[in-house]
Amino acid sequence: MKISDDLEKLLPFGYLFLILMGILKDSIYYYQLGINILKYSTITDILMSPIAEFTSNPVILGAIIWLFVSHYKLPKYLAKNSHKRIIQKLFELKPTNELTKKETQSYYNGIAIKSLAIVLLSFFLGYGMAGGYYLKEKIKRNELKYESKLNFGEEKSEQIYLISANSLYYFYLTKGNDAIQIAPLGSVKNIEVAQTKMIFQK
Repeated sequence: MKISDDLEKLLPFGYLFLILMGILKDSIYYYQLGINILKYSTITDILMSPIAEFTSNPVILGAIIWLFVSHYKLPKYLAKNSHKRIIQKLFELKPTNELTKKETQSYYNGIAIKSLAIVLLSFFLGYGMAGGYYLKEKIKRNELKYESKLNFGEEKSEQIYLISANSLYYFYLTKGNDAIQIAPLGSVKNIEVAQTKMIFQK
């Protein structure tokens, strides 16, 4: 069962949904750290937020690919197993006896799209809430490892824990100071990330 026709109509709205989810996730995450992230973000940061989130970790990327593939196949699976009670209850399926073949296909497509939206919403909300909470708790318990290094030039540098960065700013913590600091990219010569032995040079 193909869902290409329905997807073609919903792709623009789907990407808009992902952007809104990215904004929601970042807002919740940084709000717990006392930062209004939208004040420090550009339009490009906002538009790229979902893609950046999906590709931030191989495990997350693999899970997202599996999620989209499984939901692409979900309408066909529902059509074959709609008689099973557990499937009917899980997806709240209604009888399709009086629907045409095209209407039945659209109905199952709609169920798959709704299910995908709910899972993505849960992912972004959970990621934002849990990520911000655990980082906040680690800061309180002084459990962070300050293994990165910001070099500002003129022999001035700081050993830091790098929270994240966007197109304009670095967000980080320094040892002995639980206040999050924000440095414009233009003020930083380079950043050394010890774990990966990489240097990001301007």
